Amino acid sequence: QVQLVESGGGLVQAGGSLRLSCTFSGRTSSNLLMGWFRQAPGQEREFVAAISGSGYITYYTDSVKGRFTISRDNAKDTVYLQMNSLKQEDTAVYSCAASYSLQVLRNYHDYNYRGQGTQVTVSS
Repeated sequence: QVQLVESGGGLVQAGGSLRLSCTFSGRTSSNLLMGWFRQAPGQEREFVAAISGSGYITYYTDSVKGRFTISRDNAKDTVYLQMNSLKQEDTAVYSCAASYSLQVLRNYHDYNYRGQGTQVTVSS
């Protein structure tokens, strides 16, 4: 049974950093597109970042470019989201997702597998 489990969320002050992890189990994730999404209260879920199966190609939404970095360790079936210079508007539930697609997907529901999410709260 395929599962994605996120961890690393928490409370951090503005300007601080957090690293989220998403561990994929049930099969190898090395050939899967992996994405991070977030949903703030009362808002639509939005695409944050994605990484190709090889790890060589990454994608980011404009609001996080230069602050967030997505990476993966295929030996550990884990994807990371390093978040620096956090802002209050980054507060959301962050979820990871996996897809067999060879092209980037920016719609959460297009992914084959999805995690439950981890809360990130950025205080002033």
